This record gives sequence, C-alpha cells and structure tokens, in this order.
Amino acid sequence: MSASAVLRILSAGGGVTLQDAGRRGYMRYGITPAGPMDPLAHAAANRALGNPPGATAIEVGLGGLALAVEGAPLDLAFAGGGFRIACDGQSLPAAGALTLRPGAELAVRPGSAGAWCYLAVGGRFALAPALGSQATHTRSGLGGLDGRALGAGDDLAVAEARAAIGEPVALVAPWLDRPPGTIRVVLGPQDDHFAPREVEAFLARDWRVSARGDRMACFLDGTPLRHAGGHDIVSDGIVHGAIQVPGQGLPIVLMADRQPTGGYPKIATVIGPDLGRLAQAQAGTPLRFRAVSVAEAVEARRAEAAALGAPPVLEPVIRRTFSAEFLLGCNLIDGVVG
Repeated sequence: MSASAVLRILSAGGGVTLQDAGRRGYMRYGITPAGPMDPLAHAAANRALGNPPGATAIEVGLGGLALAVEGAPLDLAFAGGGFRIACDGQSLPAAGALTLRPGAELAVRPGSAGAWCYLAVGGRFALAPALGSQATHTRSGLGGLDGRALGAGDDLAVAEARAAIGEPVALVAPWLDRPPGTIRVVLGPQDDHFAPREVEAFLARDWRVSARGDRMACFLDGTPLRHAGGHDIVSDGIVHGAIQVPGQGLPIVLMADRQPTGGYPKIATVIGPDLGRLAQAQAGTPLRFRAVSVAEAVEARRAEAAALGAPPVLEPVIRRTFSAEFLLGCNLIDGVVG
C-alpha cells in the first residue's frame, strides 16, 4: 500500500521553485510555459526514479536548499550542475538517488560549476495544477505552492510515496556533462536586421554570462552588435532560447520565464538541447555561438531523447570517508568478553 510523506523545507535560497515540463497552450493569452531552466537535468532526475520526464520536481538555484522528510521514507533523485549534495553531512554524487528517511537532512549547495539542480520525488506532489500545470511562474503567481518560491517552513505533501532505492546510488549520465563553451543556434528569425559582418561577429566573438540573469533571461557581456536598420520591430512571439538584441547591442537570451512577445530583433535561437547547457553557465562564464541547420538541431534533439529513453543506470555509492557520527551510529561491537 502506498504511503504519504511530507517534505519540509528547512532552508532555501532565492529561486527554489516547483517545476514540471511547463504550461502549454496559453501563449495566446500572454501566459508563457515556465518549466525547468535545464530541461535535460530535470528529466534525468525524474527518469532515475521511473517518473515521467516532465513530472514535477524541485528546481534549486545557487542559493541552495536543505530539507527533511516526515511521515514516511521517500525516494529522492538529484541531477543538474556540479552541486554539492550531502545527506546528514555525508557527501553524495552530483547526480544520484537515495531513500531519505525521517530524521535525516538532505542539503543541496552550489559547487564550482552549474547553476541549477533538480530534486525529483518517488511519488507525486499533492498540489492542484494551475491551467493544467504545477510549474511555478513567480511573476504571474501561477502554479507550484501558491505561485511563489519555496522558503523555510514550507511543507510539501507527496502522495503515493515510494521508498525503493535504499542506500545512495550514483546516476550514470555522461550526457549531463555539458561544458558551456559553445552554444548551438539556428540563425533568425530577424538576422536580416544585421549586416552580414555583424552576424559573423556574433558567431566569432567571445561573450560572457552576466550576473544580471535570472529565470527570465540570460544577459551577455561583450562587444556590442550594430543593427542595420534600427532596433525596433513589430512585436512578435518569443520562444525559449530566442536571442534578442536591443538598442545597446548586447544579446539577451530569453529563458523559461520569458515574456510572451517582444519588439527587438532576434538574431538567432538557441537549439533545445543546448538550453540547459546555457542555463548551467554561472556568471562570468565565457562562451561562443555556433550556427547549425534545422536538420542538425533535430538530430541533436533525437540524440537527447535516446539518452533519456534508455533505462537509467544507477550504481552503488562506495563510502570512502566515515564521519564520527556515522561510526557512532554503526554497531561495530557485537558483544563484550569479560
């Protein structure tokens, strides 16, 4: 018989939200999908537990997160950037899973690389969807827990809780290792608003991720681009990964919480499989863009789908260090001889 568990948030930095695959079919009403910043890592964490790839998971930013479970043990899986994951102080792999038991604490802290980590649960979050989705869009107050970021003291009920993983395991997913050096794009739809030499410069120049970015946009620093005939267009739809170039000439990549329409020319669009690669780039990270064809973008998407479609590979974690707390909790002596 399935159990119910409650995840209690002990501490949370800014930007910790609940995200499923996103809210579809409402762009015509000005409501963008939200959803994960790194769709591949989000799906990988879910797949590690046998969940649908788009199931709701906790998205953790660089502010970190600590939580515990009450009521019943609960399987948790984690994947994303190079975050430091620990259970009761014991280090775990950056991608893996475990059964979290009542009284234990799981901590997710930023590491030397990566900007987003995802925690999937063995079960389902017992929250009502908003417009068919549990994805949190904080600017409009939709989805998740009351349409807001999670904070200390929040309780998240998990229905049909599963506890099958047991001791920690590592998720073997080499396709999650995606250094952000080169981001693939399809040119357009308004690359004709730039002279050919400016399009070439966009692809040849080194750009750097700005610290101003958030779930709405990734801002880039570098040498500004020049428009061929003004920087205003008739506003049209914005897709995830669209690269706008406003009047000051520095590209802005629109991300998960983007606006539905925009009036700046879009020189290119990041392909779907590289959205997470870009999202995981911390402030100051250098990168370049490389133009690919639509056919190449489709093939990259197929390769991503194949990696996610294969059964997850979970390997036992070999404990190499032992804390005093761990040793004291073990029955190392089975008797005393007088």
